[in-house]
Amino acid sequence: MSMISNLRKAVRLTHIRQRRVDLSHPARSPLGSSVVNCVVYRDGLRQDDCAAYEAIARVRKSGRGFVWIGLHEPTEAEFAGVAELFGLHPLAVEDAVHAQQRPKLEQYGDTLFTVLKTARYVEHDKLTATSEVVETGDIMVFTGADFVITVRHGGHGSLGPLREGLETVPDQLSKGPAAVLHAITDHVVDQYLAVTSAVHEDIEQVETDVFSDHHGRGTDAGRIYQLKRELLELKRAVAPLGRPLERLAEVPLPGIEADLRTYFRDAADHLARATEQVNSFDELLNSILQANIAQVTMAQNEDMRKISAWVAILAVPTMICGLYGMNFDHMPELRWTYGYPLAVGVMAVACFVIHRGFRRNGWL
Repeated sequence: MSMISNLRKAVRLTHIRQRRVDLSHPARSPLGSSVVNCVVYRDGLRQDDCAAYEAIARVRKSGRGFVWIGLHEPTEAEFAGVAELFGLHPLAVEDAVHAQQRPKLEQYGDTLFTVLKTARYVEHDKLTATSEVVETGDIMVFTGADFVITVRHGGHGSLGPLREGLETVPDQLSKGPAAVLHAITDHVVDQYLAVTSAVHEDIEQVETDVFSDHHGRGTDAGRIYQLKRELLELKRAVAPLGRPLERLAEVPLPGIEADLRTYFRDAADHLARATEQVNSFDELLNSILQANIAQVTMAQNEDMRKISAWVAILAVPTMICGLYGMNFDHMPELRWTYGYPLAVGVMAVACFVIHRGFRRNGWL
């Protein structure tokens, strides 16, 4: 497993150095508007960049190495030439051109077609009911005996740092296209773990705010629902990838040697951890939401008790004033000098006694 650790370390260092470099920009794609890079690798070492047809011709003539072509959001017309050159299946080509695919692994003859969902945590100063927390994209990978074709969709998830990290570990890169597929899947799964860690901090903040809200007015319900929506998007990226990684780790497939299946098994273990975290976050958010709803219900019940208590207090003077407002000729103490002060005193004493009783019972 030391090889995996060295590879991850190299990728992280390269990513830090080139964090602000967008390798998908047309100005950085000398081979075309959608082709990011086209490189021949031989014995784990990078050869000169060249066009796709020339690269695969070199590889097949020498019988050594493989070609790695990276594309970013190609159109059908732009991808048609590459698909014809490498004999890619039309169904896989259609999926590669159109984004928003479900993670999967399909075999077309000796070619494997893998769909991965990338994830990125969107930084924000303060979580609101409309904050975007998780952004997803797509990476499609075609792997054959002597080629790797990566198709990326989305504004993040550049494979440039990953490629440079791999180039610092030629022993791993010399294992061929399957090693590149493992590096990409491992990189994507590591992104999942980073996103879940950041989302966990948001959940902890919301949880703290909910249980510190002594007024119970439910001001955090919108943020909780937003986190659940964003977590659902992350779950759609993480959960379906489990089955493809299990196949790569357990089932003999073209180009996947037995020693490489061990590396895929390690990535599957990391994915299982990410899946467990996402599921636990979903359950935790449900609990926080239920607690928030309970707080709102308790606050409403408290308000209703207060309103009912004041209604009961005011009912006494209302009743007395109503009786003496009927203006009948024969009413007790109607002509008495102290009738008015007595009526006011009775109302005041009655209101005080009732108010004190409600205070004792916790209604006021």
